[in-house]
Amino acid sequence: MTRRHGFTLIELLVVIAIIAILAAILFPVFARARAKAQQTTCLSNMKQLGLGFLMYASDYDDKMCPAYYYTDSYAVEHGWDYTLTYDSSFAITGTSGGLIEPYTKNQQINECPQAKTIPGNGRPLTGYAYNASYVGASPDEAAWSGVSGPAQLSSMGAPSETVLLADSAFWSGGLSGNNYLRAPGAYAYNWVGASVHFRHNGVANVAYCDGHAKAATKKFNISASDPNLGDLSADGSAYDLN
Repeated sequence: MTRRHGFTLIELLVVIAIIAILAAILFPVFARARAKAQQTTCLSNMKQLGLGFLMYASDYDDKMCPAYYYTDSYAVEHGWDYTLTYDSSFAITGTSGGLIEPYTKNQQINECPQAKTIPGNGRPLTGYAYNASYVGASPDEAAWSGVSGPAQLSSMGAPSETVLLADSAFWSGGLSGNNYLRAPGAYAYNWVGASVHFRHNGVANVAYCDGHAKAATKKFNISASDPNLGDLSADGSAYDLN
């Protein structure tokens, strides 16, 4: 007669315990690896968007893309990322490509992978905000920020240190998507407060006006509502043209 051998209860419990220990060790490692991959994708998006802005400037006599402008009736907002149409109650009724899309040919890069759960305020994809205070200043921004509309690259004293785009969100009873980055002390800053979102394990990806992009770790004016919200400088120095 052939005798069949099986696992004892003790052996099964030992194996289950070993698997549980390995899972407890490896799952955080996998989570960090996934977050790092998302940060890398985000940085790539930022780099491609930055190149799109530079191509725009090369077609418009060195002048940067306006952050936004409205038609006379405020029925249409032409933004850097999307063109939005509004009804009489200012509710969004339609979206299409923005001012930079002819150069990027890709709306997907408008979204940070780690911003998918943040409401976009009617925009299909969100995550990044453009320096509307100085670089892309529209007429109403210019009146308050002391610049005469969208900047020219040649007017920048240090384009490699001037913020173009950043990971962004702002606090309004919860995290909300933000697409127009305001410098501390500049027009509309008090509406949104600190709005650079250090969502990649305390890191924010930033694109600069010379075309390079990198991770930033230093945050200033940290929000009392969310410790991941801050600014890239205590004043407007990281955002202005000099």
